[in-house]
Amino acid sequence: MTHAAERRVEATARVAPATVTRHRRPDWLAPLARHALLVGVAAVFLLPFYWMVMSGLKSNGQIFARPLQWWPDPVVWDNIGRTIGSQYFPYFRLLGNSAFYAGGVTLGTVLSCAAVGYGFARLRFPGRDVLFAITLATLMIPPIVTFIPTYVLFAQLKLTGGYVPLILPAFFGNAFFIFMMRQFFLNIPGDLSDAARIDGAGEYRIFFQIMLPLVRPALMVVAVFSLLYTWHEFFQPLIYLQDRAQFPLSLGLYAFRSQRTAEWASIMVGSFLTTLPLIVVFLFTQRYFLRGIATTGLKG
Repeated sequence: MTHAAERRVEATARVAPATVTRHRRPDWLAPLARHALLVGVAAVFLLPFYWMVMSGLKSNGQIFARPLQWWPDPVVWDNIGRTIGSQYFPYFRLLGNSAFYAGGVTLGTVLSCAAVGYGFARLRFPGRDVLFAITLATLMIPPIVTFIPTYVLFAQLKLTGGYVPLILPAFFGNAFFIFMMRQFFLNIPGDLSDAARIDGAGEYRIFFQIMLPLVRPALMVVAVFSLLYTWHEFFQPLIYLQDRAQFPLSLGLYAFRSQRTAEWASIMVGSFLTTLPLIVVFLFTQRYFLRGIATTGLKG
């Protein structure tokens, strides 16, 4: 009886792995499902962009045709030249204005937030934690609350009507980016700074030659976010700029839209040309941007 029971146990042990193997899902099924889900979500998000591009190559009749025409027939290439050559949408001048505006704000934001974040993370001075708490508290203040006092200040200084009030505040930091840079600096081992101080390096040299190269992915994240936000900024340029020759792309597209209300194909071309530089920037910086997002810690 004992030997029979042992043989049954051995037979069950031999059959069990085969049964488990037979009913186990293939290893490629889960990755395939995830990729299919990602492709579906990406298609949903890309659909409006695809419609904008295709509408820019159609006539107005094709845009509003029923049923929908997903591909222009015929392709109206003249829409591109007519939009760029319009006196209401001088694309290359508007592009230069946007590059100057967004580039200045991005440069100021990166330099100021990196310096202040380094100070809060690596330097010890009285009231540091209180100042950091006050900096974070400013995130709770809606921008519209501080807009009127800021405008009055620049008006009293006679700096309105140009890019100074749009770019200068960026050199005084941004609370969110300061917080992010501080968290990133906290993840760098303190031994690097101590070794540099032993060798006679000052804080400025440590900051520029040691710390900044180590936080390059975080700087790229700050730069990309700042560029994206500034490129599409509409309200502040609308208030501070009066000369049409100084308009960035966001204001230029708005002025073009007000003059060509019925030319939807040209408006779509202008919208695509406004978005295109951001796509190019992201394609060239996505590796550093994603690395910075992945490695930015929340150490407190």
